[in-house]
Amino acid sequence: MAKRKEPKRPKAAPLLDAWFEGAGTTQEETITDTLEKNYLPYAMSVIISRALPEIDGFKPSHRKLLYTMYKMGLLTGPRTKSANVVGQTMRLNPHGDQAIYETMVRLTRANECLLHPYVDSKGNFGKHFSRDMSFAASRYTEVKLAPICETLFSEIDKETVDFIPNYDNTMKEPALLPATFPSILVNANMGIAVSMASNICPFNLGELCETVIGLMKDPAYDLLKTLKGPDFPSGGYLLFDEEELRKVYSTGRGSLRVRAKWSFDKAAGCIEVTEIPYTTTVEQIKEKIDELIKAGKLREVNTCRDETDLNGLRMAIEVKRNTDADKLMQKLYRLTPLQDNFACNFNILIGNTPRVMGVREILEEWLAFREECVRRRLFFDLSKMRDRLHLLEGLKLILLDIDKAIAIIRATAEEALVVKNLMDGFGIDEIQAEYVAEIRLRHLNREYILKKIADVDDLRAQIDDIEATLADPKRIQKLIASELRATAKKYGQPRKTMFLHPDDEPEVPIEDDTPDYPVHLFLSKEGYFKKITPQSLRMSGEQKVKEGDCIVLAQEATNKTELLFFTDKAQVYKVRASAFDDCKASLLGDYIPVKLGFDEEERVTGMIATTDYSGQVLFVYENGKAAKLPLSAYATKTNRKRLTGAYSDKCPLAKLLFLTEDVPLLVRSSGNRAILTDTSQIPEKATRSTQGVNVMTLKKDQVVVTAEIVRGERLAQVETYRVKTLPAAGKLAKGLEEADQLPLV
Repeated sequence: MAKRKEPKRPKAAPLLDAWFEGAGTTQEETITDTLEKNYLPYAMSVIISRALPEIDGFKPSHRKLLYTMYKMGLLTGPRTKSANVVGQTMRLNPHGDQAIYETMVRLTRANECLLHPYVDSKGNFGKHFSRDMSFAASRYTEVKLAPICETLFSEIDKETVDFIPNYDNTMKEPALLPATFPSILVNANMGIAVSMASNICPFNLGELCETVIGLMKDPAYDLLKTLKGPDFPSGGYLLFDEEELRKVYSTGRGSLRVRAKWSFDKAAGCIEVTEIPYTTTVEQIKEKIDELIKAGKLREVNTCRDETDLNGLRMAIEVKRNTDADKLMQKLYRLTPLQDNFACNFNILIGNTPRVMGVREILEEWLAFREECVRRRLFFDLSKMRDRLHLLEGLKLILLDIDKAIAIIRATAEEALVVKNLMDGFGIDEIQAEYVAEIRLRHLNREYILKKIADVDDLRAQIDDIEATLADPKRIQKLIASELRATAKKYGQPRKTMFLHPDDEPEVPIEDDTPDYPVHLFLSKEGYFKKITPQSLRMSGEQKVKEGDCIVLAQEATNKTELLFFTDKAQVYKVRASAFDDCKASLLGDYIPVKLGFDEEERVTGMIATTDYSGQVLFVYENGKAAKLPLSAYATKTNRKRLTGAYSDKCPLAKLLFLTEDVPLLVRSSGNRAILTDTSQIPEKATRSTQGVNVMTLKKDQVVVTAEIVRGERLAQVETYRVKTLPAAGKLAKGLEEADQLPLV
């Protein structure tokens, strides 16, 4: 069989040879270097070029889309198919047609996402208040720029902003848009970048323009005088909180509460919701109400329907007869997104640097940006006027002797020398001579030239006025103020979000509607918990536990009982018994570390059930110390689920006991010694972090292993171990076994 001949590898270039020599080799690189080279540029790109808005109020995707529509003539022309705009925008935005179209949807009037939409739309663009109402494909919808976009592009051709190359360097696009009003605070804007985010709430255009004018007159102007609060396109009621608003205005962070607007149709027995918080959707509200109805927490409600139609949003909550609508709505505000919070985070790019700023600082930055735009516009106009004045002054010289100008042109043999001969004949420069040479023969008459140069004096006056304006910052501010007033007058609209002051809210007592009934509570050594009704317990057999596990607590309580689960990480988790489902003895129950979200490797050391936080907690530590604390030390006014520093973590806990009165206490050590004392000998402490007092004296390498409350016959058995004073070393425990009973923990 003939041997197959391997083909020769063609002779490679030197660079390719070097690659072949290095093929198959690896080079070690630290993870920090890899992140710096690969992830950091991506993170910076997301922050600077995608997620965060700039001082003109737009992200790059918004700006590219609107500028494309402007260049397509959609500011004054008829609507065009959305697909046409999407296709044209891809020359500036390389992120794909669907991403561009979704950006457009949010800017449209039909979507109702913006207080002042930038895109006039026709067709189905979905609704901001609905999660499931999808928008139609771009081939079916039509768009054009809304009239308010005139304020964005009226000066863009006057060199008011810088232009930068697009992604493939084939055309230019504006770095910012020269908006004549602070659009950054007029429309809501949300963005999620890498390690940071932005969430800007909208304000009323008229109020904002008036506030900017006030700020120009007085840098210490109180913003709340005119800027009463956010104005959401979804309407609703803003719960007025002056302290929180001032915090937002000064720091750019804060949380504002917004409520739905509703009315009660008594004849139909139905609550009609027509406006909802900006941060939620009708589907989220309906799902939550349905969930509460199934859980039996909304017994006053029969059903909830979404009746949104072409007339706008409408939710119908059908209630039972004789239901107090005010009380029910207060309950719904607490339990559903009918009242929601808007978390303000005014993170804006200033000079490619993200900054969290308050409203005052944002307006100051916008004023600086706007002043720069006005200056650049004035410089542009000034340059054009000076050029025109220069041409007219040359034309004025021609007026002195029109015949001479005609004679020079006629006597010039070569066309290239016409401009030179005019320059020599009248003492004008090349630009002026070129302008004269281009005048038509029919216009070389006295009447035409006089009409042309009639505006010279007015032109000079305008130039002097612009130069005076550029030299006086106050005149520039007056110009900005007049533009703001004109914008507010033309595009301002009444406030949509009304205010609800705490004094205006009816006082409706908060009723606890948690069903209350007797239950039996069980806790196993491994941390499994069961809540069983007496009827179910009577019908059940033995308690089911995992192999190697056992029940360490059995206690009667009610469904409203507060449960405190203490852990080996010196933390306590608070929860109501009603948070657990009723269980059967034949089931394992709920695993507490998972149910309550414990930290990793955190375990239950004990549980206390209470309704009034009376009684005391006794902590016995392995080093022989014991601390007695009032249970009221764990009562909180707010609904906190976890308290850190529940007890001292300087030494491991040997036992946790709940006391309702002073009782005999038996403490045993690893050295097989025991002492019997009374809990009255251990003083009560006020701070949770204390280790208390020494109870048992231990030898080296010995620890307390357990402590128990003793009563009845058990007390008589251990009376020999009683000590009169503390601390004590105790006696050897001969034949003493642990109590065969459930400890009262």
